[in-house]
Amino acid sequence: MDRRSFLSTSLAGTGLALTGVQSALAELADGPVKRVGVIGTGWYGKCDLFRLLQVAPVEVVSLCDVDSKMLSDCADMVVDRQKSGKRPRTYADYRKMLAEKDLDIVLIGTPDHWHALPTIEAIKAGADVYVQKPISVDVIEGQAMVAAARKYGRVVQVGTQRRSTPHLVDAKKQIIDTGMLGKISHAEIYCYYHMRTRDNPPDQAPPANLDYEMWTGPAPMRPYNRLCHPRSWRAFKEYGNGILGDMCIHMLDTVRWVLDLGWPTKVSSHGGIYMDKNSKANIPDTQSATFEFPELNVAWTHRTWGNPPDPDYPWGATLYGDKGTLKMSVNRYDFIPAGRKDPTIHKDVVMELEEYPVDKTEKDLEQHVAPAIRAHMIDFLKSIGDRSKPVADIEQGHISTAACILANMSLELGRSLAFDPVKHIVVGDQQATEMLRRPYRAPWVHPELDSI
Repeated sequence: MDRRSFLSTSLAGTGLALTGVQSALAELADGPVKRVGVIGTGWYGKCDLFRLLQVAPVEVVSLCDVDSKMLSDCADMVVDRQKSGKRPRTYADYRKMLAEKDLDIVLIGTPDHWHALPTIEAIKAGADVYVQKPISVDVIEGQAMVAAARKYGRVVQVGTQRRSTPHLVDAKKQIIDTGMLGKISHAEIYCYYHMRTRDNPPDQAPPANLDYEMWTGPAPMRPYNRLCHPRSWRAFKEYGNGILGDMCIHMLDTVRWVLDLGWPTKVSSHGGIYMDKNSKANIPDTQSATFEFPELNVAWTHRTWGNPPDPDYPWGATLYGDKGTLKMSVNRYDFIPAGRKDPTIHKDVVMELEEYPVDKTEKDLEQHVAPAIRAHMIDFLKSIGDRSKPVADIEQGHISTAACILANMSLELGRSLAFDPVKHIVVGDQQATEMLRRPYRAPWVHPELDSI
């Protein structure tokens, strides 16, 4: 199969319309094979990489991770997955990988505190970038990432793949854009997964395969604990933005996308550790936040305990209009007209397991999310081909990320925050403005606009 046929077949598997997208990808298909590097070869680094390999005949030439075992295991898997069968080069330091300056695409799947610096350096090295959400752990990091993308003319797609989730794209087109909801004046977003770790293991020496000093990087240094690596680092505010940064950002970004919303005018939040006080985790187990937009509030709630109000929607977004209600999740959507209790339009996710049978056995893959990642990668490739902004452009990722960071700041400060996106300050609040830039641990230097 030649590269053009490969891309055409891959597009058909996503269920996306071929007109326009296919022509935009034609130049990419006929050009040189794109050389790919990955920084962060853990859970989602591999999920994103293997979906890219499913939809494009790229060559994975470089992998980077501070965990030598994880790195070697991923390299072995790439040998089996990519057409050439070649083993990629491996690096323990992303700076050495990027210094080669021979990558067209860089995927970044590190913990959140390691998103900003590698993204900016990859951009400077001439690569287009796919970076996981949230894009940053503070607001100024995100501002610098947007500035770098614009200065160097690089395409940067953020892993907020709800914007490419096929059944949610359908909901936007068929329900929202046609006006079936009428005037939409309220949105609720929520997560009731019991996802905050309840463990409290003792601190210990890091394993020999992990460079913990480099893993910590610019974040505050904590004693090593097995919860930090891999995956449970999300339970610690030193490395991420809590459940708001992990789960709220997806649904807030979804609402912003389907309703074409920009920056919230005001953000407020309340909550804390109310239920599970014995865990090692230091992020809230209960939190609410309100994101105020003109004539519309988006209200977030999460609880990592108890039952969800609707067992069919433990994580999702609900839009309320004067003509009806739309419930959306990664698994389905339902439209309920005003005055009715039951939905009149329902659609489920299509997991494409027959089109991509390897999805059936891939370890830790969220099978229902794989089609969205594939579609998101195709949108990324299309934007690379025609040098346009992707559907989850870095600026959109910055807005959704910063809004969640502001909510966490509001919780900490105990007051509402009004953010000025032009001046990048919290209006009338010097203390909050200073918190937009989190201190970096030496010798790492926080990115600033004048250093981009």
